[in-house]
Formats: sequence, C-alpha cells, structure tokens
Amino acid sequence: MKKDDDKPVLFNSISDLHRVLGLPKPLHPLISLNDNSKMGVSRDQLPKSFLLNYYKISYKKSTGGKIKYGQNYYDFDEGGLVFTAPNQLLAIADDSEYYGFTLLFHPDLIRNHALGRTIKQYGFFSYAAHEALHLSDKERSIILSLFENIDGELQSQMDDFTQDVILSQIELILNYSNRFYKRQFLTRKAVNHDLLSKMEELLDAYFDDDTALVKGLPTVQYLADSLSLSPHYLSDLLRSLTGQNAQQHIHAKLIEKAKEVLAGSALTVAEVAYKLGFEHPQSFSKLFKNKTQQTPLAYRESFN
Repeated sequence: MKKDDDKPVLFNSISDLHRVLGLPKPLHPLISLNDNSKMGVSRDQLPKSFLLNYYKISYKKSTGGKIKYGQNYYDFDEGGLVFTAPNQLLAIADDSEYYGFTLLFHPDLIRNHALGRTIKQYGFFSYAAHEALHLSDKERSIILSLFENIDGELQSQMDDFTQDVILSQIELILNYSNRFYKRQFLTRKAVNHDLLSKMEELLDAYFDDDTALVKGLPTVQYLADSLSLSPHYLSDLLRSLTGQNAQQHIHAKLIEKAKEVLAGSALTVAEVAYKLGFEHPQSFSKLFKNKTQQTPLAYRESFN
C-alpha cells in the first residue's frame, strides 16, 4: 500500500493488517504476536497514518536510549513498551526504528473475560508515544518472557484453556507495566518535580494575567499541551508525586487564588468567580464551599 492518500487507513481485523504488512495470516483471528523485523514490505509502502480497531502493545528494541535531564540520565536503554487502545490515530515517523515485537489483540478476545472490564483502568493506553515505558534489563527479560509464553500458546494445539492462559499472560504484562511505570516516575523524580514547578507557574500566570477571565477555567488538556504531555500521563505523574491528579491540582490552585482575591480586594463574589474563569458564580460558590467548608462570603467576613 502506498502513501498516496493522507486519510488514515482503518484496519478492523488483525488479518487485514497482516496482509498489508506482508506477514503470514495470524494463527488466531483475534490475537497475534509478530517480530517487526519480519515485515514483508518496506516502510514507504505503509499507510502514512492508520487506525486499529484493537489493542496494540509494541516492544521496541530502542526507544532513543537514555535521556539526559540536567546532569543526570534517568531512563534505561534496554528498549521500551508503547501501548495504544482501539481507534487511536497512529503514524509512522520517517526516522523511526521498527525493530522489536508487536502484540495485537481484539476487544472481542477479552469481552467476556474479567480483563474486558478492567482494561480501561490501565491509563498508559492513552499515553503519547514519547511517554513510552523505558525498561531496565531485568524488566525487559520479564516482558519478553511473557511474550514468549503467549507465542508458545499460539503455536501449540489450541484447547479449552488456551484463551484463559493467553489472557493471564496479557494481564501480567499490564500489571508489570503498571509497576514499571511507577518506577519510571520515581527514577525521573528530578525532572518530574521540574514539570510540577512549571505547571504551578502556568497556573499562576493563567490567573494573574486574566487569561481565565477571557478563556474560562484552565483545563487538564491545556496544562498537558503546555507541558508537551498527554493528559493521562500528566495526571498519573502528578498522582505519583503528590497524590492528586491534574484536575485536583487545578481546583487547589483555584481555591488558593480565590482566597487571595477575596481577602485582598473589594470585588464581589460574582466578580471573583468571573475573574477566575467561572461562567456561573453559583458553580464557584459550590466548589469553594466543598473545598473549604465555607462560602466565599463567609471566608471574606472572617477577616473582618
């Protein structure tokens, strides 16, 4: 397939993708595990962008190596994992390396299994590609051994237990990935604290220069875009550092700024609400009371 059309190509079945990639027909219609180096087509024959109607977990032998922040290196260079959920827009960068393994599995494979109910809890399926899970040598061995177990099941004679065994291996990959991402947040603690400081500066500026009055309340998407992160990654990172997600941080900053204005100005409660970006003063009063157990007016009167 040539990149003659910029419109994303939708792949509803794993078999369709295998055919475009020049790979053999999958051994199971709802799941496949492939060595990326064995694709039977060159990269310029692939669609420029595409949508998969199934989950994808890719192990890349290189994710750019170690990354330097300040005077320290924080990430490992033993490769990493990238996760995508169904119908996320994907694109192949011209300079990307395509060596490693890719696990594909259709939502129908897990629909009547416990994993079908819990898979949305794994937020890293919504992380951006540059927020890949960087693996240590030990972590890499664990993940590749689970891939090997899945491949062994697919290559063997299938029986009544095959699907349950495969899904157990996928669950292990996801649970280990949760653990490894937690480690990644910790090993990059210095740069993550820098990001936290930048986020505080963004919120301070947003309220201090009256951007809120013009554009409304700051959103998680606004913060994530400003910090070049995905919203889910930002919230998970903040939760690992402070115990609060991005929306809770926005609310905390709102209350902090509201207290400053209420205590230090003669603006009415409605004017304070509009200054902070609220469309309706009642929404501001409700949030303020929920967070402080006082109405804005009662808080102001406590200074008199």
